[in-house]
Amino acid sequence: MINYTKKAIKDSFMRLLEKKPLGKITVKEIVEECGINRNTFYYHYADLPALAEEIVTEQLDLLILDNADFNSLEQSFLQGIRFATENKRAMYHIYNSVNRDIFEQYLMKSSEYVVKAYVNNVLKDSSVSEQDRTLLIRHYKYICFGTVIDWMESGMRNDIKADIHRTCELLTVLLPVIRDSPIPSE
Repeated sequence: MINYTKKAIKDSFMRLLEKKPLGKITVKEIVEECGINRNTFYYHYADLPALAEEIVTEQLDLLILDNADFNSLEQSFLQGIRFATENKRAMYHIYNSVNRDIFEQYLMKSSEYVVKAYVNNVLKDSSVSEQDRTLLIRHYKYICFGTVIDWMESGMRNDIKADIHRTCELLTVLLPVIRDSPIPSE
């Protein structure tokens, strides 16, 4: 069952986060925005970081529920960053706050989830060892994570969707070349 008070708090927080950095938002502003008192806020959340963390965790849970199978590495990456691209200013404000770790934890977990789903889907009928699957998942997870962190560091100026598209194109072209290249002996 939906808790309407919690939803009102989250919606108010996200609206405020679209306007200003996390460090400039107060509980007073949130409760005034959604028409509740401070005690009601503190009944549901210990503080603003707890509220931010719950929103981010819910988004990861939604990502997992909405996407059981991934057939494309590009689509997997895009799904992993969907919430961040749909809420750019809010995510930018969280990223540039003292609570950056909340964003980075969400990003790492969502990157791992989408990459794991993709690799397991693509390799479901293959004889690739578990150790190699784990290596691939770790490698692509860090590509996804690093791409988004680089985008955040640039002030979200570049077109991350285009960057992800091009990266996936390059991986498709380069992986067979790398695979067919002789490995130098030591």
